[in-house]
Amino acid sequence: MRDFLPQRIVCLTEETTEWLYLLGQEHRIVGISGYTVRPRRAREEKPKVSAFLSAKIDKILALKPDCVFGFSDLQADIAALLVRAGVQVTIFNQRSVDEIFSMLYQVAAMVGQAEHGLQRLNAMRGELDAIRQQAAGFKRRPRVYFEEWDEPHISAIRWVSDLVGIAGGDDVFPELAVQPMGKDRIIADSQTIIDRAPDIVIGSWCGKKFRPEKVAARPGWQDVPAVRHGQIFEIKSADILQPGPAALTDGVAQLHRIMCQWEAQYA
Repeated sequence: MRDFLPQRIVCLTEETTEWLYLLGQEHRIVGISGYTVRPRRAREEKPKVSAFLSAKIDKILALKPDCVFGFSDLQADIAALLVRAGVQVTIFNQRSVDEIFSMLYQVAAMVGQAEHGLQRLNAMRGELDAIRQQAAGFKRRPRVYFEEWDEPHISAIRWVSDLVGIAGGDDVFPELAVQPMGKDRIIADSQTIIDRAPDIVIGSWCGKKFRPEKVAARPGWQDVPAVRHGQIFEIKSADILQPGPAALTDGVAQLHRIMCQWEAQYA
């Protein structure tokens, strides 16, 4: 069976790289995204062959991959170029917590690690269940505005909204979370956010440094509960905005700590 498994994998996004390292299958990776920071050693060990919306096609082809992993319609053009060059490409499109689990299991199975992967995934699910159970004891759940980008304002993608709920909060824009595209989660009028009166604001500006003081200084935001009580936080995009292991472990743990601190002070 081992002879039929992919031996030379290029990962166009970070989550599949991190997962293969966690499975002990990093020897199969021959190229990674330049945005990869998890695990840190991957940056030192593997050639960087792509950004998010672009890739060095010639460099990828020179690596002679037998499989390329990518994410979402945003990488469809890259995938098409590689497919036309005869490369096998698998594009995942996970948007929810359940879909992340499904993607991770599929990747594990593709590299012959279905049982190992399932053990790790069950452990992750157990940790999420424990967080959910603890949050069920909150006297009041905080209203949370998660900002994925600042200009224009873009609210949380679905897996982040899911994790906010697991961690003990309520996303103030649940109707936008179901929209898969960032352009469909744009909040054109800042007053709309003010009117939702979030108790907590969490920023993760897609790799750009989050500036809580800029958020607090926005016109009209002085009476927003989160601003009034200094409940403005950052979670690094590598920990929450990649739909893979990081979000299900470090990302949700950070969300839960923020919720617990708020609940202890203000509920």
